[in-house]
Amino acid sequence: MELHNLHPAPGAKRPRKRVGRGPGSGNGKTAGRGHKGQKSRSGYSRRYGFEGGQMPLVRRIPKRGFTNIFRVEFQVVNLRDLERVFSDGDTVAPEVLVEKGLARGGKRLIKVLGDGDLTIKLNVQAHKFSGSARAGIEKAGGSCEVVTS
Repeated sequence: MELHNLHPAPGAKRPRKRVGRGPGSGNGKTAGRGHKGQKSRSGYSRRYGFEGGQMPLVRRIPKRGFTNIFRVEFQVVNLRDLERVFSDGDTVAPEVLVEKGLARGGKRLIKVLGDGDLTIKLNVQAHKFSGSARAGIEKAGGSCEVVTS
């Protein structure tokens, strides 16, 4: 391969469409814009969602529900995940969960749920525990500690 041999793939480059250059060009007179109407004029641009003056769909549909600005979202970690990643006697803290890839970092809160079985003893620190998770951890001989951050 050398510089003088380089060329674009066949069909990759097409000549520019020269509109309004007489009837012989096939794009003369109205220059491919059809006859009259808003879209045939120069400077035409349509607003997103514009339906020609008809009441737009987004305004015809009724509004429903609301967004609770006080909602607190938790990342969930199940007992089966703890069983899979940790070994007997480990301390499970939010930072460690992020490190091991079970949770995402930042200011997100973590809640431990009781899905799966825990057979190893763990000292788990999280922002919240479900009743079944707490029971499962304590049944295995571990402890639950609520962290505030």
